[in-house]
Amino acid sequence: MNRLANETSPYLLQHADNPVDWYPWGDEAFEEAAASNKAVLLSVGYSSCHWCHVMAHESFEDPATARLMNDWFVNVKVDREERPDVDGIYMTAVQAMTGRGGWPMTVWLTPDGKPFFAGTYFPKDDHHGLPSFTRVLAAVNEAWQQRRSDAVRQAEELTVAIGRRIPPAESAPAMEDVIAAYTSLASTFDDDHAGFGGAPKFPQEPVLEFLLRVSGHSWAPRAREMLLASLRAMAVGGLYDHVGGGFARYTVDREWTIPHFEKMLYDNALLAHLYLWASRLPGPESGRFEQIARSTLDYVLRDMTHPEGGWYSAEDADSEGVEGRFYVFTKSEFDEIVGDDAALARAYFGVSEEGNFEGSNHLQEAVPISLLALQHDLSAENAAAAIARARRRLFDARQARVRPGLDDKVITAWNGLMLRAMSEGGIALGDERYLSAAVANARFVTTELIEDGRALRSWRDQGRGAGFLDDHAAYAVGLYTLYQASGDVEWFEHAERLVESIIEHFWDPDAGLFQTPSDGDELIVRPKDQMDNPSPSGASLAVEALQWSAMYTGNTDRHALADQIRLESARIAEGYPSAAGYLLAVSASQLAGLREVAIIGPGSEALFEVFWSEYRPQAVLAYAPDGRPDPRVPLLRDREPGLAYVCEHFACRLPVDDPAELSRQLDETGGA
Repeated sequence: MNRLANETSPYLLQHADNPVDWYPWGDEAFEEAAASNKAVLLSVGYSSCHWCHVMAHESFEDPATARLMNDWFVNVKVDREERPDVDGIYMTAVQAMTGRGGWPMTVWLTPDGKPFFAGTYFPKDDHHGLPSFTRVLAAVNEAWQQRRSDAVRQAEELTVAIGRRIPPAESAPAMEDVIAAYTSLASTFDDDHAGFGGAPKFPQEPVLEFLLRVSGHSWAPRAREMLLASLRAMAVGGLYDHVGGGFARYTVDREWTIPHFEKMLYDNALLAHLYLWASRLPGPESGRFEQIARSTLDYVLRDMTHPEGGWYSAEDADSEGVEGRFYVFTKSEFDEIVGDDAALARAYFGVSEEGNFEGSNHLQEAVPISLLALQHDLSAENAAAAIARARRRLFDARQARVRPGLDDKVITAWNGLMLRAMSEGGIALGDERYLSAAVANARFVTTELIEDGRALRSWRDQGRGAGFLDDHAAYAVGLYTLYQASGDVEWFEHAERLVESIIEHFWDPDAGLFQTPSDGDELIVRPKDQMDNPSPSGASLAVEALQWSAMYTGNTDRHALADQIRLESARIAEGYPSAAGYLLAVSASQLAGLREVAIIGPGSEALFEVFWSEYRPQAVLAYAPDGRPDPRVPLLRDREPGLAYVCEHFACRLPVDDPAELSRQLDETGGA
């Protein structure tokens, strides 16, 4: 066992018995590099990364390759999910040097941490134009021994480039900027297969969130169409798990057919949220989208939940050493499992003898139930019942298989995203299981991962690592949402303390926010987290958290701070809107008119239901179900029981007790 045996990260533990003399990230490794006059080989990945496993099996488990690594370099292994700051800095270097990025990430550093050579996956042997890993090791070692001054000079120049900042814009995104971003995104929409981009194809949830928020505006005529088409394509294709629920990270093809099979908590949190609120838009697929939101939340409750309430990070693409083995079926396996309904189910799920994935079948919806019924001379009800039976049998058979590897660490930021979705699902779907799970998660995280408003990054039997900007901001947004769903002021107070920590520990006096806290590790640059891809950035989530805090408390300074963050990120939104989807979404909500809503019980249940009947991202709800407005929430002060108040900057309309009138006020103020 090497030094990684003392770590808690499942990814690092996967490498604890490598013959490579791995160090975890830290001073010890760099001190050893300086003392031994060696370069540092930094390898970054994550536990559910398929190509990380491939490189590990080919190279890191090979004694001959490990001997070269140990002789020539000080080797450092990093879990990118635990250290997104380290990952982000050196991924910028990889992209600058190679024009692309990805994982596993392989970077050679000077003993003071500056990068001078980089790549991603290197094969064991020369393959498809890629040099073998051993050839690369030899070349880098030769450069370090014979041409060190050149390597050091390149490292210095690259470090300066990494440290450059995008200058703040002169003004935060205004309505014309949001409209221009919409127009740009619409021009890149895949009209043939929906979504954005080619292969590999990612959901790009922040962009879909933007489309959801601007749907219905006259200046965004295709927003709803693009959103619903994308959600429909993902639901019908192979990104969605048609047997067990939940979504994979991306598909390898443009058509949404074959996924890279790992499942990430953040994807499922963001997609459950999107499908839930898309189901409230008018259209024939509302019921289907609601079912997918439910099945995704159910998947998380069943397979991704710690007994004490935390939510796990990911499930692997591989099981039994084979990518996708858990999910796919040969035709003969499928027929044997499904039994009498096999012919009908084969047609529905697109099962064939040749298969669509290495001789097996990854299931998708090949034909709608209505057409399936017509083709087989059945009623739609009977066809649906047969497919439901087949799905149950397939699920039971799959449960008997060896499951994919589980990354069972709990990441605060990703739990915050799921807390929001689970809280929304509990109320909007009327399912107490989801709200109970949200409360259990908040209890767990605020006990194990948050102390005095400071978040830790992750937990696995113990809390670990100073939390980053996204940990504080995402979990604050989740807690505010849970407060809106439950009326329990405890969650509001925890959210407020996290917002205070953002201001105290992450603020950049020049502009915006840093990714790392003021007392965090010293790195070659202090990074920022501004890109909304593939999930919302810490900066964009902080804008939303600060905005909500200001709306609850009347603290206008927090509105001003949110505007400063938007100012710093405005050039990204202008030049690369696909990398600023969540910032654009939050900006669109602000520009549509922010509203504060207070609802006081008892007897206010119907008013509460009106608020939750639609997606209202530009409104916050202060809720006192017991009729005793808690003075700790300024928006609740001096309110009368049984009434709802719709306000703007704490100036309120006449209170109402009629649900129809509340709906009218919300619609008039843009709350719908």
